[in-house]
This record gives sequence, C-alpha cells and structure tokens, in this order.
Amino acid sequence: VYRLLENSIREVLKNKYGASDGDNLLREAGYLSGVEIAKSYLNLDAPFQDFIMELQECLSSNKIGILRVEYENIDEGELILTIYEDLDCSGLPVYEETVCVYDEGLISGILDQYTGEKFKVREIDCWATGQRVCRFAAKKDN
Repeated sequence: VYRLLENSIREVLKNKYGASDGDNLLREAGYLSGVEIAKSYLNLDAPFQDFIMELQECLSSNKIGILRVEYENIDEGELILTIYEDLDCSGLPVYEETVCVYDEGLISGILDQYTGEKFKVREIDCWATGQRVCRFAAKKDN
C-alpha cells in the first residue's frame, strides 16, 4: 500500500511538473520526514557510532530498510550508505534509473539534524537498476 501511494504521487508529480521537479518535490518530502525522524526518535547528541546504531534500529523496526555504513568520514562530511530491503524499491522490476529520491531526502534530513550541516545525498545504486541494494553517497553540501 505504501508503494502504491508513493508511486501514484510520483507519477502525478512527474506528469504535472516534469520528472526533475517531481523528483525534487519527493526529495523535499523525504527531507521533512528525515528531520522529524531525527528529532523524534534519535539521540542527536550521541557519538556517531551510537547514533548510527540507533538509526539502524529505527529503520529496521519500522520496516523502512536495513541500513549499513560502507564508508564514513563524518569529519570530512562523506558517507556511503546502503539500505537492504528498501521500502521504496526492493523487489521492483529493473528500470533504467534509480528511483529512491524520497530516501535521498530522508537521509539528508537525518544527517542535517545530527551534524547541524547540510548534506546532499544521491542514490548511486538501486534495486530498480538491477542491484540488490540501494546505495547512497552523502556529502556535505558546502
């Protein structure tokens, strides 16, 4: 039901505003969700490793996905994150493009709240492009 809702909204936004603007609107919505998740469910004062463990538990217990950190240099503002069993696209047929723009915003909102800095997050691998994991690159947005 969640995917039906999200994909219906994605299609309406794409038809009304074009693919790029539609994606930006979904990304903004994800960002708002990420901010609220961070404020409501995560200890923003925790050391980074503890914060990531809380985030992993939050995403897993809410069936959003299984988060792993492949690379992190939080001091330099660079991370590579993977989400297995991603709520947005795990199990979808193969498309020509990544589809998890809502997740990009969600992760940005969470990281922004934790660090107090702006992050730009983009999906670099996606289940919908034939991968079996969604992979996101996060960088401080100077």
